[in-house]
Amino acid sequence: GPGLLDRPVIAGSADYALSEARKWPLGLGRTLPKAKAFYATIMAATVVGAVLNLTSLDPVKALFWSAVINGVIAVPVMIMMMLMASRRKIMGRFKLRAPLKTLGWLATIVMLLAAIGMFATMGK
Repeated sequence: GPGLLDRPVIAGSADYALSEARKWPLGLGRTLPKAKAFYATIMAATVVGAVLNLTSLDPVKALFWSAVINGVIAVPVMIMMMLMASRRKIMGRFKLRAPLKTLGWLATIVMLLAAIGMFATMGK
């Protein structure tokens, strides 16, 4: 249910992320001529979504598998975040302190174990 409601938000956030990464002018407050690539990305995502509705792809299965992929990808992302957040050279005075560092690594280990467990039990 929430996944079906989140699709427009996810598409919008992907547009913002892509625009920021590419250093394109972005934002819905800008006019089309001032943020062409940003609006083109939104339009492309909308067209792809509309076309996917015309296929036999099951949207619930697609949401399920995208959540699975996100869960697996989350492990290396969390590891990198923990390593970066633990370095004073990167974070300065905002470096993680022991309680949050412990909690972060615990969450990372739980995600890793969940991913391993999923792969270990696939097809059974």
